[in-house]
Amino acid sequence: MPSTDTAPIRQGEELNWNALAAYLHEHLPAQLDGAPLDLTAPFSVEQFPGGHSNLTYCVRFGGLEFVMRRPPFGPVAPTAHDMPREYRLLAAIHPHFRLAPKPYVLCEDTAVIGAPFYLMERRRGVVVRQTVPPEIGDDLALRRRVSESLVDTLADLHAVDIQTTGLVNIGKPTGFVKRQVEGWAGRWERSKTSELIEMTETARWLLDRLPPDTPTPTLVHNDYKLDNVMLDAADPTRIVAILDWEMCTVGDPLIDVGLLLCYWPEAGDPELFSDSLRSVTTLPGWFTRADIVARYAARSGRDLSNIGYYHTFAVFKLAVVIQQIFYRYHVGQTHDERFATFDKRVAALARMAHTMVQAEG
Repeated sequence: MPSTDTAPIRQGEELNWNALAAYLHEHLPAQLDGAPLDLTAPFSVEQFPGGHSNLTYCVRFGGLEFVMRRPPFGPVAPTAHDMPREYRLLAAIHPHFRLAPKPYVLCEDTAVIGAPFYLMERRRGVVVRQTVPPEIGDDLALRRRVSESLVDTLADLHAVDIQTTGLVNIGKPTGFVKRQVEGWAGRWERSKTSELIEMTETARWLLDRLPPDTPTPTLVHNDYKLDNVMLDAADPTRIVAILDWEMCTVGDPLIDVGLLLCYWPEAGDPELFSDSLRSVTTLPGWFTRADIVARYAARSGRDLSNIGYYHTFAVFKLAVVIQQIFYRYHVGQTHDERFATFDKRVAALARMAHTMVQAEG
């Protein structure tokens, strides 16, 4: 059955479909997971319209679907949008944590579609974005159970033994938070289009108050949030996939918790913040951020007394991410009008982070 969550290709994001089809015909195996693959079936491509970063396409051979990811058009930061790394991460993680989709084909030849790309399995389910899907609806108890599942799944990801699986080798746990803060502060300096004193002061505060390295590093997804998980349509409390693994590494798991809190606005938040980061989580039934902290602490056994630092860093980082997107629009590297007012989002997040700094002291 054709997808209902895909759309026609956005203007300017078309690719060389003939070259793509030819490459996949040559490199896809004759069988996938024990089932024959009919590459003579009609070939077609649509696009997953969500997201503001990497481009994600739905590739079909007849009724069989795959997900293809490639970097955005135009110049990108040297270490960003690394498709070969994301492919290799999924290949390493999938056998030990099955919510990571299985990758099938990696292409590093930019002559095919203009950039490296990879193909992975297509999982089916519901992704909660800016409206509550009908599978959840007005059931407040169900919203709470979905919230619980989201937090529990994050704790389960952090429980994967990175030593016995060898996954410790995908990153460098020592100095992880320090590198994160320094790296994102540097990205701000390189992408800013105006001076924001709030960003400068928040970066200084984060660097001055770096927490010590965790003695128990874990997998860190680095982009874990409600709209990066896929729920079972028949039972939304069951998570069937975690998406967007490109920034996954190993280090301090509280980086993930802080980011989840950042992407979880709640009723009563300042308007400047909720306007910049809309989410269903402001509606009744969903966890509060305090609920997330309490549930994660109970499930993981970790000390979250310093979670305010990680939450503040996540808001700062999100401001930089959005600024990088706005910078590409500002200098004409992309003409996607969705990005035209992203500078206002950056300013709102900068003020929010600075307010949190002042509250933390």
